[in-house]
Amino acid sequence: MRVAILVSLCLLSSTMNTYPQTSAELSEIWEKEHVSSILPSNVRHKDLKVYLEGLKKAGIKVTEVGRSVSNREIYQTEFGKGPLKVFLWSQMHGDEPTATSGVIDLLTVLQKNREKDWVRNIENKLTIRFVPMLNPDGADAYTRRNMQGLDINRDALNLKSPEARLLKQLREEWSPEIGFNLHNQNALTTAGNAYKQAAISFLVVYGDAEKTSTPGQERNKRLASAMIHAIQAYIPGQIGRYDDGYTPTAFGDSFSSWGTPVILIETGALNGQSEMFLVKMNFVAIATALKALADGSEKNVIPVVYDQLPRNTSGRLFYFIFRNASLIDRLKPDETLITDIGANTERRRAEFTAPTVVRQLGDLSAFAGLQEYDASNFYAVGRNESLAAGKFAEILFFKKDRQIDWSAAELEKAFPPDAVFSLGKWVKGEGVVPKK
Repeated sequence: MRVAILVSLCLLSSTMNTYPQTSAELSEIWEKEHVSSILPSNVRHKDLKVYLEGLKKAGIKVTEVGRSVSNREIYQTEFGKGPLKVFLWSQMHGDEPTATSGVIDLLTVLQKNREKDWVRNIENKLTIRFVPMLNPDGADAYTRRNMQGLDINRDALNLKSPEARLLKQLREEWSPEIGFNLHNQNALTTAGNAYKQAAISFLVVYGDAEKTSTPGQERNKRLASAMIHAIQAYIPGQIGRYDDGYTPTAFGDSFSSWGTPVILIETGALNGQSEMFLVKMNFVAIATALKALADGSEKNVIPVVYDQLPRNTSGRLFYFIFRNASLIDRLKPDETLITDIGANTERRRAEFTAPTVVRQLGDLSAFAGLQEYDASNFYAVGRNESLAAGKFAEILFFKKDRQIDWSAAELEKAFPPDAVFSLGKWVKGEGVVPKK
């Protein structure tokens, strides 16, 4: 019994020591040395070119490798001179930008810290190629698809888009041993059955529907476990496992079937945190993976951390829920509906005001809101139109002890509301409707 306990302790100690003990250091390095100065959702192709010019001046190899449908340049960066080939690409969906900034920061840090042992080891053991912003047209338009209206990530077989043809060509010409496919997922994706946003999700991508495991996939499970370990202290309970359904037309699945096993990283959102926080999480996670690959420590990582990740779920969260409001339709003022109001904010660039839209009315007790309000003592009235699913969440709140003539021509002027919710925030009476 004593021997078994000793062996278990030794294994635990060995496993703990294989994880890079530098998560806090990596976080601190990013804070001091990151060059991403624009919120990722605001970054256009012209901003990427400025970042890449900075990398070139620092000594990173930057090459134009192709053009988009609208003739925008597509670039590839390269760092290192080692035998193990690592290939990363980001923003094949134009409105999924977080990792682009994270990897730009990572390459900057690697180049500026080449005298450090951990960086020197990465440089000597790995060759890293990165295609940032594969879909520059979509990035400038802030849309998922390219200018042909195609989803590049469903074009791996038909190759109708120049961006897809380029991505396949870059893989075929180089035959990397590992790929990182970098995306953003819906901000309301949850990690498992909890009502917590999945701030980041991982997936070790198989190359067939049967999920045939290869040494490359097993290595990727260990790498994913190392990355999870590195960031879980920052986002506990908010790391998920992406859906692993096989999609042969998707590039991650195809890369894996073609001989480059892929790790998918999907960045979500974190209520109350800036986009830059998740840039840092990408930086820490990917730096950890590269370090583990270079020093060989990934071989000793136990993949159970990845295997036990809660699966991504959806449809459980709203941005806002107003509980038990007495809903008034001014066209039928004698009818009062006591209901919950669930509303979501649309995805937009941070520099733009995003509309907030009513998505559901009714009993929302099975759902949670990132922000919830107790509206049980208030009438709720649409500011410009009747509140219904699909309508803007422009809401006037009136205390129920007031006498209101709902037929008044200029209701808001004639009977000033106690609180007004507009464009996803309180523009009057913040705190009047109590937060739950």
